[in-house]
Amino acid sequence: MPFANFKVPANTLTPQQKQEIVTRTTELYVELYGERARANTMVLVEEVADGGWGISGSVLTLAMLGEATPTDTDA
Repeated sequence: MPFANFKVPANTLTPQQKQEIVTRTTELYVELYGERARANTMVLVEEVADGGWGISGSVLTLAMLGEATPTDTDA
């Protein structure tokens, strides 16, 4: 069973963007493995709480990156 796990900062993607990740990832696996992969492809989009992720040994927040924080009710 093909499996993909995307970890993203919480509240930075709309439901439509999450759907696009699932759809496009599924299509990629179908391209690679054939149509038989479609029914068994699992795509997990996990939201990580702000401050729950980092790089190079430092915790990052959206504020530190100067990012806007859209909510799932936007768009």
